[in-house]
Amino acid sequence: MALHELDSSIRGVAVASGHGLPTEVRVSNRQRLARALKIDGRSQKSGFVSAPRGPVSYGVMKKFEELTEREVLALAIALEEEDERVYSDFAEGLRQDYPATASMFEGMREEESGHRRRLLELFQKKFGEHIPLIRRQDVRGFVERPALWLVRPLRIEAVRKEASTMEVETRRFYEKAAARTQDASIRQLLDDLVNEEREHEERAQELDKQKLPDNVKADEEVAQRRLFVLQIVQPGLAGLMDGSVSTLAPVFAAAFATQKSWDAFLVGLAASAGAGISMGFAEALSDDGSLTGRGHPWVRGLICGAMTAVGGIGHTLPFLLHDFKMALWAAGIVVLAELGVITWVRKRYMDTPWVSAALQVGLGGVLVFITGMLIGKYGG
Repeated sequence: MALHELDSSIRGVAVASGHGLPTEVRVSNRQRLARALKIDGRSQKSGFVSAPRGPVSYGVMKKFEELTEREVLALAIALEEEDERVYSDFAEGLRQDYPATASMFEGMREEESGHRRRLLELFQKKFGEHIPLIRRQDVRGFVERPALWLVRPLRIEAVRKEASTMEVETRRFYEKAAARTQDASIRQLLDDLVNEEREHEERAQELDKQKLPDNVKADEEVAQRRLFVLQIVQPGLAGLMDGSVSTLAPVFAAAFATQKSWDAFLVGLAASAGAGISMGFAEALSDDGSLTGRGHPWVRGLICGAMTAVGGIGHTLPFLLHDFKMALWAAGIVVLAELGVITWVRKRYMDTPWVSAALQVGLGGVLVFITGMLIGKYGG
């Protein structure tokens, strides 16, 4: 914005609020602003801030590859501090009902605190006292964490799974950071933290076996199963739910509007293909998986897109039958089967209670089906 435009906008706001600005105040403001916009005797015309590795635009997430060693260490300190506070909240929330598990998380909190101190000492030695503010949400590749620590009462199974996922994410971050750094001391510390994070889950499991009685401890899934859920089940389930539910409206709207099986089949095929492509790209572009263990983004996108298309085509294929009423009943049966599969997957892998899973999936399916039916019967 030019200075005269800024000055005009200031005067406009002042007049609108009923308060005029004296001429000398406006001139003084312009002079101070002009001095502020001078850098080394030159006016700053760009919307970017100079950084050691090139211009960075405010409000845009940085790629991990764009981070400097200083920023990597600052991010590592922030991650360890966040993990420390999360484990502290887990311990506090479980202390009354599960004191042994709370003690385990207290030990993990102390581990993270030690990591943070070592990172902080190295940062101060290398780059001084000021630590730039850079957080997980400022860097691409991190998955948004559900705020389980704010829920009361805490579900002990969900807490343990979240803790293991956090350790996997942190270890992958250190592995990638160590591979990029050129400084020997920084690489050494990051490599040490990689090994400690790798052993952290094993030590926690050993501590768990020592301190938790069988009647308190819930069944835990191994790390490989968690990765399978992250990389395969979650994107596949998201696609299957979207394809099975969202395509109900156009398919049945076309069916009731035309009373022709072939027309409904064409609409369902188009809706399924379009939804599959859209969901595939959405999943692939949401997270690159480099720090979270969710796998290659395009693999997840392919899984999500394929399952979306399958979910929609499932109740579209019955409309290949020439008998319209028979096709309609067959499609309804397929829809019930699809919703049943989704409910089972949510119960099996997401620990959702049967009743809750069935109600959530069934309610959504019924609402979309009724919407399509009403539009098809009365829209024309």
